[in-house]
Amino acid sequence: MKKKIANPKKSIPTIKKESSFFEDVYDVVRQIPKGRVTSYGAIASYLGTKMSARMVGWAMNAAHSVYPKVPAQRVVNRNGMLSGKAHFATPTLMQELLEKEKIKIKNDTIIDFEKKFWDPMKELSLDQ
Repeated sequence: MKKKIANPKKSIPTIKKESSFFEDVYDVVRQIPKGRVTSYGAIASYLGTKMSARMVGWAMNAAHSVYPKVPAQRVVNRNGMLSGKAHFATPTLMQELLEKEKIKIKNDTIIDFEKKFWDPMKELSLDQ
């Protein structure tokens, strides 16, 4: 009896799928209003992939060369920390961009994060 081998094309993610996910992430991030922030996990949950916060982070790391522009500075970790700052052109650029939007930051953490938090599940809901 022959052993059935899984189709390798089905088990290995393709670049096209990742690009599609990245584009979905970028579409959400472009809708975050100035002066507001969200988290990697909130975007992942909105896209129906709750456990993919790290993939959202990878998308943000790749966002700097995407057109139309993606305001990657508006995506932080679940505690409001500027965890993606190392992926900007300079170590302080993420904070500078947020401060231009009147977001206050202390010790790489957004002050009043809960008040500045933009939840795509609520804000992009069809029930509004």
